[in-house]
Amino acid sequence: QVQLVESGGGLVQPGGSLRLSCAASRSISIFYAMGWYRQAPGKEREFVATLSWSGGSTYYADSVKGRFTISRDNAKNTVYLQMNSLKPEDTAVYYCNTGGTWGQGTQVTVSS
Repeated sequence: QVQLVESGGGLVQPGGSLRLSCAASRSISIFYAMGWYRQAPGKEREFVATLSWSGGSTYYADSVKGRFTISRDNAKNTVYLQMNSLKPEDTAVYYCNTGGTWGQGTQVTVSS
């Protein structure tokens, strides 16, 4: 079973940027998509973005469209989430997912 490890979270001021990484322990099947989700305190986990591993198709939640970009490095079995123009409401633990497997999450805090 694949293992996923997220990194890149931290504390950033509103309007700032962060890039999250999700490294997979092995090559991801071309039939899987990889996605980012987030969970804020007291809220349910929600979809952020997903990327088709084979075709590179991307989909975003309306709340992050135009600010976040999901991308991949096939050679490194890694998916990235570039987050720009961050807002306090983006504060959450961010998780990556593929094939039903979740990483441990990385905390993103947007605050002045």
